[in-house]
Amino acid sequence: MAWSLEGQFYENCSCTAICPCTWSNMNHVATNDYCRAALCFSITNGDIDGVDVSGCKMLMLIDTPPNMAEGNWTAGLIIDDSATEDQANALGQVMSGTMGGLPEALGPLLGNFLGVEMHPISVTTEGGKHHVTVGDQISYVGVPEINENGEGVELRGVTAHPASDVLVIAPVETSQVSAMGIEFGGEDLSGFTTNFNWTA
Repeated sequence: MAWSLEGQFYENCSCTAICPCTWSNMNHVATNDYCRAALCFSITNGDIDGVDVSGCKMLMLIDTPPNMAEGNWTAGLIIDDSATEDQANALGQVMSGTMGGLPEALGPLLGNFLGVEMHPISVTTEGGKHHVTVGDQISYVGVPEINENGEGVELRGVTAHPASDVLVIAPVETSQVSAMGIEFGGEDLSGFTTNFNWTA
């Protein structure tokens, strides 16, 4: 069963500086005694074993030890409630790792899967900022860092990140996350954005 997903990725995590887990490829610990993150995927083009998932959105919530490489992650998946039943089932299969690809590689790190929920997901971009919301449970605003040439400031060589090995630094101005038993929030937290392209 073949599948492909591509689109835009928007991350907010609980670190108070650029996430050490990310720039060290999980060799350094988080800035708190835990790592919690919201990982939003807005799919522009996607096909999962013949099911067209273009236009769908999903968000993965994770709660991990400060050293993510230790495993024992708690994770849950939220799919935009505008997705059809077939689309939601297909996305759930991909993200469970049963269809291979990058999600399968994360499987050994997972200790507790919270399941799949359906809620309205919105991603808007205005004035150089992106705003991700999931109902009244999740809201975060990221601001990509832009240099004097108008280019995004990038973190490269990130081999342990599921979205891409190139991430644009996009600190989160404000964040409030309370969903599936995972909670964090605040101001000036770590964030990234990038294009993602997965195939299996």
